[in-house]
Amino acid sequence: MINKLAKLKFLPNNFEIIENGDHVICAISKKKIPLENLNYWSVEKQEAYYSYVEAAIEREKK
Repeated sequence: MINKLAKLKFLPNNFEIIENGDHVICAISKKKIPLENLNYWSVEKQEAYYSYVEAAIEREKK
């Protein structure tokens, strides 16, 4: 699957693939995140983050 957006369910230590694809989009930067590089997300908001920087930005909004 090349260049197809995946749909995921984010869990506390993992994610479940709902719809196959090869990437998701960062909720903050809108950068494409290949699934094999996906390390940061919010279970509560069901959002993916490109890196710890975007995750920290989101965490500071609280």
